[in-house]
Amino acid sequence: MRSPSFDVPQDGQRTFSATSRLYCAAQGPPSPDEATLLVVASRTTHPDLSPDRAWWLRVPATLLSPRSVFFALRDEDPDDVAARSEPILLMIWLAGIATVLASSTAGKLLDDPDYDPLLLAVWAFVAGGIYGAVGYFVIGFAVFFGGRVFGSLGDFRRERQIVAFAAAPVALSVLLLLPLRLALFGGDTFHAGGSDEGTGETVLLALQLLFVAWSLVLLLIGIRVVHGWSWLRSAGVLGVGVALLGAIVALFALV
Repeated sequence: MRSPSFDVPQDGQRTFSATSRLYCAAQGPPSPDEATLLVVASRTTHPDLSPDRAWWLRVPATLLSPRSVFFALRDEDPDDVAARSEPILLMIWLAGIATVLASSTAGKLLDDPDYDPLLLAVWAFVAGGIYGAVGYFVIGFAVFFGGRVFGSLGDFRRERQIVAFAAAPVALSVLLLLPLRLALFGGDTFHAGGSDEGTGETVLLALQLLFVAWSLVLLLIGIRVVHGWSWLRSAGVLGVGVALLGAIVALFALV
């Protein structure tokens, strides 16, 4: 007997708001791929499934089936939008922690006698949260700016949310690479020099960059799916965003 989770939803179970339906109508008849995404993203998996639980389930789905997750970001229902806040907070915080732990500062933090492993963990948590929040808004604005250049009518919030879900691989990297790094190098991970120098460190850096590249691919997919644009137009948005971020970094370097 087929599970209820695969039944076609009734009208009352559809999650898309009137705004989203008007948006889809303005884009013209959906392609077969978009029609499939509409069904996947708009159905509820169980009559009792809350928007909060649905978005928590979409966090791992971002890594496996990103198009359906990004398509769901088109929904502007207030309850659905609010349900994304905690998953987004988790992903940007973990991505921020991954960023600060990959920095040169973290690599020598335990050389300071004022730091011990517990204080290091507190530093990673606090600094990671700050870096994640800054990245969420700054990169989100860069994508928002790029989208406006190419004719997007989407708001800043939606572009930030695309960035947050695209950061899922970077968030995952801290859960996979940090235990591996500690298993291989132990305390040398946070000391200058030691066993973490050389080939092993190079391999781990390459793995970290692969997770970053994965996130960039997801960001491109997210821009394309949410806006319903071509690959070329979506890549243009990403290119403008990267150029803006480069200009901001260069400006701060000159100050």
